[in-house]
Amino acid sequence: MAQAIGMEFVSTPDPDSCMARMTIDGRNCQPMGLLSGGASLALAEYLAGVGSSALCPGKACVGVNVSGSHVRSAFVGDTVTAVARVVHKGRTLHVWNVTLRDSGGTVLSTASVMNFIVDKPLEAPQ
Repeated sequence: MAQAIGMEFVSTPDPDSCMARMTIDGRNCQPMGLLSGGASLALAEYLAGVGSSALCPGKACVGVNVSGSHVRSAFVGDTVTAVARVVHKGRTLHVWNVTLRDSGGTVLSTASVMNFIVDKPLEAPQ
């Protein structure tokens, strides 16, 4: 998913946050040239999953709920930056708040993501 829509992950010094960028192009926009809301939510959920995985090495971290609000539009050619911050770090559940901003720093979307933390399966089901 990350490669398919153009996500690029950026290192942060804070272990309770993570960041990614995504240039708006044909992989992640609507026909009108606007960033797709679905791509925004995919970025938020994927980024929160990366954050939970970093906090819980060796575990499987799966999104069980994502909700978001889109408050501004961004267009092809702009770059979106997403910052996720963990607000609950339990043994089996993590909750992240994610903010997406355009290249000028304007908030485009906010999202809340809940991840379920489980043991990794020994093998994939057939």
